[in-house]
Amino acid sequence: MHRPFDDHVRPHPSAAEPPGPWRGAVEPDPAEVDPVVLGALLDRHGWRRRGGAAGRYTRWTPPGPLTGGTSLLVPESKAFPDCEDLLGEAITALVRSAAPSAKDVLVGLTVPSDEIRWWRDTPAGGPSGTASWTVQEQLRSAARQMLLAGALAARERAGYYGGRHRRQAQALLGGVLVGPAPGGRSLTAFVPVESGRALAVRLCHAVQATREAIDYQRATGGTEAFDAAVRAGVSRELTEAVIALVRGSEGARVAVEWSPAAGVPQGCAARMEPVEFSPGDLPVLREAGARYLQDEPSVPVRITGTVVRMRRSGPRGAGTVRLRVLAGADVPHVRVALDEDAYRTAGQAHLVGLPIRVAGRLESRGGFRRLTDASGVAPVPVDEAERDRLMKSLQEIPDFFDEAGEQEGGGRRRNRFASGPSGSVRFEMRTHFVSGTRPPSVRRDRCQTSV
Repeated sequence: MHRPFDDHVRPHPSAAEPPGPWRGAVEPDPAEVDPVVLGALLDRHGWRRRGGAAGRYTRWTPPGPLTGGTSLLVPESKAFPDCEDLLGEAITALVRSAAPSAKDVLVGLTVPSDEIRWWRDTPAGGPSGTASWTVQEQLRSAARQMLLAGALAARERAGYYGGRHRRQAQALLGGVLVGPAPGGRSLTAFVPVESGRALAVRLCHAVQATREAIDYQRATGGTEAFDAAVRAGVSRELTEAVIALVRGSEGARVAVEWSPAAGVPQGCAARMEPVEFSPGDLPVLREAGARYLQDEPSVPVRITGTVVRMRRSGPRGAGTVRLRVLAGADVPHVRVALDEDAYRTAGQAHLVGLPIRVAGRLESRGGFRRLTDASGVAPVPVDEAERDRLMKSLQEIPDFFDEAGEQEGGGRRRNRFASGPSGSVRFEMRTHFVSGTRPPSVRRDRCQTSV
């Protein structure tokens, strides 16, 4: 079975088509199939060549002891007189074949794709050596983490990404299909060349650089190789993915095979030998991941965003706001600590439906989700249509401007803003007590400021 490689819940395949280049894909058209590409895919997926007429066609049978009488006649080139007829018969036989590898060959013919494979060596957990459900889920989760790390590195090189670039990276993975192998100990991801070649190339280089950096540190004790490996795409996200792949197993391997239709990308070997990792590599990987997390510097940014939450401990003083980022940083949300004047400016901008602009440093601690040294807070003028759209999107957030504060005296403190008479802003601080407590009194403080 092949399905989109995505964490989000998707409709049943019968109710929706896969996204991206797979949308509307049908059986390959024999007139469009290159017999050389078909032969390369059959060889890659273990089909056996059984001879044929030299210079005219070859005969292929599926892997395994039970072939079921299936065999394919594949012409050597399109110059063969009956080339299209033979290709049509071969594709029909692949569609009807019970061999799992037949589906993989059809996927490679339908959309030119690079294939990324993972193997985990785990003890047998079921009959005929089948892996348990938990083991299969661990493999799938680790593979997705590794693909996400490759997609992040294809966009920008960094030792640690946190929340940066994740929306774009996850969107890229929406076009990847996954096909588990029998037994549940291996997995293949089909990455379309048109949209994902950069991901496959970057992941290929990054996995090899990770192996070389591990070997260097275990041999010399030095960590310099991990610093240089960042340029190849190694990051904390990748080291965490390799840890997840190896943990709980006796070893794991990763390999990339290029689409025969698209050819080998520049700067890559025609064939990548599987890169192996063992449980003995885990301490080095954990140390490297911690180093990446600690050493990644903060980033100076100038962010434009809409206020979705506000919080402070009392009716006056400094506070914290949460912004939904519209421009200036590749993260969805950030938290910003503001002084009293800037906090008031942010509240007033929200009440009139305007985003704000603020400069500061995006801190790596916390995943690049916090802005420090904030300055220059000011509303950003927008036209009426854009203002209405922003206000509507904020109203769809169930708890905006109503975030629970810290527990104090058995109660929860909340800040609430509302428009008052004559364009004023009314701030209410209400203390709501947890069920089961009986406070002596309930206090409400109000203050008003002009817009």
